[in-house]
Amino acid sequence: MDGKVSNFNQVASLRRYTLTNGTGAGLEVLDCDNGNIRFLLNASKALDVMQVYHQGKNLSFISKNGFTKREIPFLNRFEGGMVYTCGLDSVGGREGYELHGSFHNIPAEIVRAECNEQGIVVEAVMRETALFGANLVMRRKITAEIGGDSLQIEDTLSNEGYKEENYCLLYHINLGYPMLDDGAKIIATVDECEPRNEWAKTNQSTMYQIQSPEPNQEETCYFLKLQKPQVCVVNERLGKTFTLSYSQDTLPCFVEWKSMVSGDYALGLEPCTTKLDGHFNYKIIQPQQKIQFRIVMQVKNL
Repeated sequence: MDGKVSNFNQVASLRRYTLTNGTGAGLEVLDCDNGNIRFLLNASKALDVMQVYHQGKNLSFISKNGFTKREIPFLNRFEGGMVYTCGLDSVGGREGYELHGSFHNIPAEIVRAECNEQGIVVEAVMRETALFGANLVMRRKITAEIGGDSLQIEDTLSNEGYKEENYCLLYHINLGYPMLDDGAKIIATVDECEPRNEWAKTNQSTMYQIQSPEPNQEETCYFLKLQKPQVCVVNERLGKTFTLSYSQDTLPCFVEWKSMVSGDYALGLEPCTTKLDGHFNYKIIQPQQKIQFRIVMQVKNL
């Protein structure tokens, strides 16, 4: 950089540390900053994205649970986070399975973590296996250009066993204050919309609008068929636009989860392989087959 910098950490950085206090004690974190976007990766939990900041402003929903390494019931443990990966055994709530599946709880094996003039790159491997059962391997690659405005997740699911296996996948991408605030708008090209229940149907006219939080407000959920695999959230008050793009060929379904309740104020944008509830269906991966998934999150100033 023409002699202006003697240490690249002035421009961008990647630091690895272990949390040592409170409920998060023991979590291994990769703290990445490309000079424009800072993102925290949870190596103890499938290399999911804990939190994202754009020019110092938080984008992510963090639940009152915070982050924990403890294996406790889902409702006491769910942190939200910027990206919480659900699957591969189940998504949503299904009898006999943990809510949103077990994948998020698999520790990541970090195989690459670099920050240089070519960008930030973190790669990891997660294995979901069982004696006499499945041998599914997820290879995750997370990248960000130096000074760029986007973060990309590329996942490759491989069946390294000798028989076909079922799988499902849902990327629970969660926005919170101040990116989520009264007056923000959701923009998407929707071909079909199916409310999850009667309450969601009653509130369908406001499904693209973000209101102020209210006590005791019930969540709403919609199953969407999008014409284009892209959803934007525009917050004129904050002066930022968040854009989510994804691989629609391998993630054909989409869920909007909107929680306007005080204290649990969140918006979930969820590309997935299947609808939820009674419409749930597994996909099949053949022996030695590889299936790729892509998520791109971009933030720009208005």
